[in-house]
Amino acid sequence: MSVEVKFLPDNVTVTAEVGEPILEVAKRGGVFIPTGCVMGSCHACEVELEDGTPICACISSIPANTAKFIVNLYSDPVW
Repeated sequence: MSVEVKFLPDNVTVTAEVGEPILEVAKRGGVFIPTGCVMGSCHACEVELEDGTPICACISSIPANTAKFIVNLYSDPVW
């Protein structure tokens, strides 16, 4: 099943498959998400979902049962 993934604030849209890692989807769309440990511990790759829920992109994938998935990127001045 294909899911339309929109990366904000730049409005980059990428078609992804359910279960595909968010970092891979972002890379394919030319969207940079910084990483650190790539295990979800350092939170360098933290992004927000449309409802404001923070997730670590390095350990998260495209969920099932959704046609659209919105990821809000923000930069952490510490990283």
